[in-house]
Amino acid sequence: MFKTESTFVICLSFVVALTLSGVSQAAGMIPETSVVLINVADGEGTITVTNSDSQVALLYTSLENLPEDVESLVIATPPVARVEAGEKQLVRFIVQSEKPITTQRLKRVNFEGIPQKDPNAPPQIGVTVRQNLPVLITPGDLPLKNDPWTLLRWSVSGTTLTVTNDSRYVVRMNQQVNVMPAKIPLTLPRTYILPGMTDHFELPGGTHLAADATVQIFPATTYGYASKPFDAPLTQQ
Repeated sequence: MFKTESTFVICLSFVVALTLSGVSQAAGMIPETSVVLINVADGEGTITVTNSDSQVALLYTSLENLPEDVESLVIATPPVARVEAGEKQLVRFIVQSEKPITTQRLKRVNFEGIPQKDPNAPPQIGVTVRQNLPVLITPGDLPLKNDPWTLLRWSVSGTTLTVTNDSRYVVRMNQQVNVMPAKIPLTLPRTYILPGMTDHFELPGGTHLAADATVQIFPATTYGYASKPFDAPLTQQ
């Protein structure tokens, strides 16, 4: 289940030498929250990142587009910043879109700390920690909704089950869902359903669903934490 959407990626940079006499500590760039929230009406969003390491490091910030949404809508500034040990760095995410943003949009951001190299230190294996967080962009006129998963439409026709998100909200959830009360497990192709997105699933042959069948889902809150399971109504067509 969801606990946080943050992803930690370990990157090893090997220094070629005759002997290796030690391993450096991983740089500890810690974002203040598990998601970057941007309201289009404000024109930007911000997050503070703390260098929890014992030495100065460079903070590299880079944005990623989803495969289903490759339009670049924001820029991060500064993309590179020197952060002293124990100090904080404010990173801004500025909206830059030629078209109006009418639905929530989802991106990802990487925060990576690169420790400063000591030229007098013996050869080492450099270890950096990269944190990958979701970036949620919300139109200024879109009301806050804590349970957008209730707006998903689930339907079944024959052995084909369909889920459609025709709302303006991004829905994030665990990939595992269950058709109840038959307890038929299905796996979503991703941990999110974007506005306007539709997914189809094939139920096992010979499946007969009860008239009151539902789809049990395990949604995630805005900050990526697990919410209680939700039984979505299933319309039979």
